[in-house]
Amino acid sequence: MAEAHEVVDDIHEPDDNLDVQGEPEAVVSVKKKKKKKKKVKSDQVQEDQTPVEETDEKDQNISNSVQPSEENKEEGEQKKKKKKKKKAAHKEDSVDRNPNGMLLLYDDAYTEPSDVKPVKKQTYPPSIPVDEMYEGNVYPTGMEVEYKDDHMSVHRITSEEKRALERLHLDTYNDIRRAAEAHRQVRKYMQRVIKPGMTMIDICQTLEDCSRKMINESGLEAGLAFPTGCSLNHCAAHYTPNAGDPTVLEYNDVCKIDFGTHVNGRIIDCAFTVAFNPKYEPLLRAVKEATYCGIREAGIDVRLGDVGEAIQEVMESHEIDLDGKTYQVKSIRNLNGHSIGPYRIHAGKTVPIVKGGEGTKMEEGEFFAIETFGSTGRGMVHDDMECSHYMKNYDVGHVPLRLQRSKQLLQVINKNFSTLAFCRRWLDRLGETKYQMGLKNLCEVGIVEAYPPLCDVKGCYTAQYEHTILLRPTCKEIISKGEDY
Repeated sequence: MAEAHEVVDDIHEPDDNLDVQGEPEAVVSVKKKKKKKKKVKSDQVQEDQTPVEETDEKDQNISNSVQPSEENKEEGEQKKKKKKKKKAAHKEDSVDRNPNGMLLLYDDAYTEPSDVKPVKKQTYPPSIPVDEMYEGNVYPTGMEVEYKDDHMSVHRITSEEKRALERLHLDTYNDIRRAAEAHRQVRKYMQRVIKPGMTMIDICQTLEDCSRKMINESGLEAGLAFPTGCSLNHCAAHYTPNAGDPTVLEYNDVCKIDFGTHVNGRIIDCAFTVAFNPKYEPLLRAVKEATYCGIREAGIDVRLGDVGEAIQEVMESHEIDLDGKTYQVKSIRNLNGHSIGPYRIHAGKTVPIVKGGEGTKMEEGEFFAIETFGSTGRGMVHDDMECSHYMKNYDVGHVPLRLQRSKQLLQVINKNFSTLAFCRRWLDRLGETKYQMGLKNLCEVGIVEAYPPLCDVKGCYTAQYEHTILLRPTCKEIISKGEDY
């Protein structure tokens, strides 16, 4: 269009020496262009007749005037290149982070730990165990945070006594940091793999196979801490598919991916929510913010009930619009975070996500799973659907068994899982068959406890975010923290 406008402007300024009456516009424009060319040629002839000294001065002036413009051009080109690089990097990040349209609430302020660098670069799909990527059994530190409202916070960081206490526990710290690094690499891979149309069994098996590689599974020394939870929609927790389960992940589903790794019994319990439909973003954001509120409030000598009250306040300040109706995001009052011990996922202390909890305090050196659940339903869960999760009772003593099959199954459980949780698929993987009667008997006598799926009302949606933290003498470490959440 610009060229067309320029031609029209020339027509409105006719030259007196030209007879343009009755001529087409195209002819007029051509004639005017020819005349302009003649003028240019005559100017060039006059310039050629000027003295040499004058032309030299003019050349100098021209060169001086052109120089800054060339520099400006170079600067402009460099800026354009930088902008292109930034755009390309942004596109690459968005593709890497969200290739299947998955809603992932990334923490832009997060920076990867720089204290330890890997000696090997990970492949895609991941195939190099974490313990082969890092030398000397030293692994990246999680995100270190000062204790909130603690007048001793500065003293803790600078105290040589506190640092000495930490050095005494370096082996334990590195065990759980190895488990955390394996968890980060597995979930980074799975966030690129999970997509609508996959069966839940395929998702769980892919994740667990990758976890076994990353942690370099070795009996009870290193492996999976509990079955992969992939609870859908109104089901909030403790669902993993049994053999033959045909359930498929759909575009409109909200799926909680909750899995754990361990090294020498030091457990990483960490979870995130998978959703593809953008309408669920407010729900995910509410739960993530509530989880980080719990992490922020947690600390040495902090009452567990105070943490729960703060979590509920943040969670229930959010709303979500679904199909023209507005729902308040509610904390699921009968689901909690918990302390973690060696080979013990629930070590005795509970971290509520509503107000009115117990006055028990957190203590230095403890590990906690800070997890929150938000729901568009009642905010209360109950047992439902077929059971898949089981775990041996940590405090159980000797219990006489009459059924031979129960005795055999207990030996398998002690050898492969000890007091860590397991599922039916894992028994199938070990080659166990016809174990249902023996498993039922172990549950009846109290040796093994069943953990059926926990569900809110049908038709609602639930979300979960979870991190494992360590209350170190000097600071609080979010061990499982990564760039994704």
